[in-house]
Amino acid sequence: MPTLLIVEDNEMNRDMLSRRLQRRGYEVLMAADGAEGLAAARERLPDLVLMDMSLPVIDGWEVTRQLKSEVATRSIPVIALTAHAMSGDRQKAVDAGCDDFDTKPIELPRLLEKIAHWLGRAGGP
Repeated sequence: MPTLLIVEDNEMNRDMLSRRLQRRGYEVLMAADGAEGLAAARERLPDLVLMDMSLPVIDGWEVTRQLKSEVATRSIPVIALTAHAMSGDRQKAVDAGCDDFDTKPIELPRLLEKIAHWLGRAGGP
């Protein structure tokens, strides 16, 4: 079962997304701020990270830069999840090291396709 780490400071978003992903066969880890997310990724080495970019303590841009700079975590795909939908935001996420980008509010079918793509699975787990 693939393990996904959701790094999201909004409890409602975290809860909703985690329940929907668990129903689809993913193991879900959660972190409420960037420091927790960084620690969880280093300790648990999830298969993929869903990263809110506007986080307390350490923002998602910096967490991603740190994950991508470390040998143990650099190959973990990171999908940026953000309400920032301006044209430059996608490039900013890529520049920080994100492998993909999705906007909030989350459209689950689109996000599930991206997760399956980065995990190398057609159709999900």
